[in-house]
Amino acid sequence: MLHRRTLLTLAAGASAALLLPAAAWAQWTPPAPEALAADDPRMTERSLGRADAPVTVIEYFSLTCGHCAAFHTQTWPQVKKDLVETGRMRMVFRDFPLDALALAGAAVARSLPPERYEPFISALLSSQDRWAFSRSADPREELFKLAALAGMGRPQFDAAITDQALARAILAARVAGQQQHNVSSTPSFVFGNRTVPGNMAFGRFAALVAETR
Repeated sequence: MLHRRTLLTLAAGASAALLLPAAAWAQWTPPAPEALAADDPRMTERSLGRADAPVTVIEYFSLTCGHCAAFHTQTWPQVKKDLVETGRMRMVFRDFPLDALALAGAAVARSLPPERYEPFISALLSSQDRWAFSRSADPREELFKLAALAGMGRPQFDAAITDQALARAILAARVAGQQQHNVSSTPSFVFGNRTVPGNMAFGRFAALVAETR
């Protein structure tokens, strides 16, 4: 099975290959992919809560995952109010895109100022039917409408969703989540050294926070 990063590189290279004469295809070699700078601010940690909170929870999510949307609409508001804003825990958000549209959304979210990241992903997850699953609208245009509400202009939006280096960095972070925390589905939450998959109600989430030290 081809690695997701390999597929992304091949897809980018294939676009360039289509511009070549047929006779040149046999000699054509895809260009080396450009790497994202190690200090690119778009890939810095996105989190909410006090840096010195006694518990840190990591959430792996995909913007096109219905279970992730359910958590962010039904459970996250209370987690944010009762656990994060009170200083009991800090939430770290990790992109784990399950498809190309989720990857595009993650690239857009990370291209916004860090303080707009959580409000934007929460808006995307609470409006999946509008931008991700509508049968009568262009998902990319619907995604842009939401990005515009967050203060992003069209040139920046177009640059974000076509930035192959950023896309590869996001997918590399997804692979790291699989390797470091054994993540295989979304949402998955890491409480200390314990990875717990699946959406959950506030009571269950709060109990897991209380058990984590």
